Amino acid sequence: MNRKPNRRELLETTALAGAGLLLGSAARGAPSRSPNEKLGVAVIGVGGRGRANLDGVGKTEEIVALCDVDQAHAGNAFDKYPRAKRYTDYRRMFDELHASIDAVIVNTPDHTHFHPAYAGLQLGKHLYCEKPMAHNVWEVRTLTELAREKGLATQLGVQRHTIGNVHRTVELIQAGTIGEVTECYAWISGDRGMPARPTAFPEVPAHLDWDLWLGPTASRRYSPDYCPYHWRFWWDWGTGETGNWGCHVLDIPFWALGFGSPKRVWASGPEVDPARTSKGMDTHFEFPARGDHPAVTLHWSHSKEGLPIVREHGLDHGSPGVLFVGTKGMLYSGFSKRKLLPESDFADLEAPPRSIPDSPGFYREWIDACKGGAAATCHFDYSGPLTETVLLGNVAYRGGKGFDWNAAKLEASSARAQALIREEYREGWKI
Repeated sequence: MNRKPNRRELLETTALAGAGLLLGSAARGAPSRSPNEKLGVAVIGVGGRGRANLDGVGKTEEIVALCDVDQAHAGNAFDKYPRAKRYTDYRRMFDELHASIDAVIVNTPDHTHFHPAYAGLQLGKHLYCEKPMAHNVWEVRTLTELAREKGLATQLGVQRHTIGNVHRTVELIQAGTIGEVTECYAWISGDRGMPARPTAFPEVPAHLDWDLWLGPTASRRYSPDYCPYHWRFWWDWGTGETGNWGCHVLDIPFWALGFGSPKRVWASGPEVDPARTSKGMDTHFEFPARGDHPAVTLHWSHSKEGLPIVREHGLDHGSPGVLFVGTKGMLYSGFSKRKLLPESDFADLEAPPRSIPDSPGFYREWIDACKGGAAATCHFDYSGPLTETVLLGNVAYRGGKGFDWNAAKLEASSARAQALIREEYREGWKI
């Protein structure tokens, strides 16, 4: 008797076949590996940040496939790993090499994180993904839940999570050094955004598959002003400086304060441009009380001038940082330095015992997790809510008003915000 496929099976088939290729049933499940065996790793996006991730993992593991839609931007990666099979289309890579792949690294522009990550997880492949995890909140939640369901090892590229100064900051907050934290300010300096509209639309260079670069987004003419870098400042493809830096900087308060999802989000900034990310914005998140700890308002700023409270206390607003405001004082932390305020109140402070162990290395964490070890520190159950929060800040700014957020249902109280939680894909890419 023929059995009808269930909903999950239909979704898997639709996702992969709809993207252009259908993978065989033998592709399910990553082969197990002992700690002494090398992982078979496929890397999607090998230029720019992707090259750092490729080399970081390639030192100890076997790179079996390299995939990039831009052969020039990939640089000499193909020559450095001559045993790896080369691809332009990740879907063909999975179709042909699924049995050799244990784990996947996704380093593409923000708008093309989701589809290869989703396909890899569906096939039972462990996943390392650059930040932000995906381009919209629905995509992030889908990847987080799927990775959990499949029991796969994940890591989001928040590499600064391993820095010793960040560890010491988290220990100070969790030890109650400044009392109960009720407010937190986080920032990135600068005014990147609102790029000039392109005026040159030359022929697509031979080394670039422009249609694959566009992926699930609407078709448009190629311009070198979009690719290979300035896509970051166009809403169709990027998430602006908030998406670029938010996961790194907000990782510090998320970890220190044990945040989950905010209950309310609002934002302000320059007039919203429907196509391009802004040169600055301020976003705000209300987090509910956590056990015995009170509710906290988290403020995120992308600006050249810096937050007034940061300038008032003479802190370095030119570098990314966080200022925790507690009932007994304040704590400033960058990635490499920290300061308790007022300094005179903490002159004789004895630092709390170190409770956070040094990382064996950000890539090593993930590799060990893939081989059956403990979860990596930025696994998706931690970094998923972090990324959702970052992207909700963009939603509030673009939607033009604040909203209450029901995280369980992925529902915003504003219709304009709700429309930005999930995006439409063009034909051939629908999930």
